[in-house]
Amino acid sequence: MIDNTNKDIDLGSLQKIFLVFLSLFLVATLFFFRSGFKANAMLDQLAKNSLEPDIALSNGRPTVFEFYADWCEACKEMAPDMIDAKKLTLNKLDIVLLNVDNSRWFDLIDKYDVNGIPQLTFFDDKGDLKGVSLGVRKYSELNELFLALINNSELPSFTKLSNSSTLISKNNLENFNINDNIRSEGPRYHS
Repeated sequence: MIDNTNKDIDLGSLQKIFLVFLSLFLVATLFFFRSGFKANAMLDQLAKNSLEPDIALSNGRPTVFEFYADWCEACKEMAPDMIDAKKLTLNKLDIVLLNVDNSRWFDLIDKYDVNGIPQLTFFDDKGDLKGVSLGVRKYSELNELFLALINNSELPSFTKLSNSSTLISKNNLENFNINDNIRSEGPRYHS
């Protein structure tokens, strides 16, 4: 009887090269997915800890609405900085995440003229609109914004309000009608 269990299998050089490339591909894929899942988890964490918008605007604390989407890479990029900045302002500021793909928030998307994401919309402790910031903000900028809201001081110069294609400075808030019922094309619509 011949024992085949101790035979050594010798791989050819092409097979070895294939296994190396396959291993590298799997490592890169796992790394990519792990980072993507982590960013989604951070967005989910922020969303789950959010108050309802009407409660946040009426509880006597400044409020930030973040309009975002799960598919938005810029929103995912900003999520870790939002979490870190929020930790510093614990119980002094409310952050409310509003997913632009959720029909529940379409009225707020229209009311605050959300035409791109991430959009941060700022309110003072009385629930009055203070300003808007469109695009990714780094930790230092978020911290500056949040501290200005908490201290009821002027927001940084990069905050603006957008009404159609005209940018209006935060000093002209009275000219910005947030009660317009005209539906504009928002971040969910792409041509």
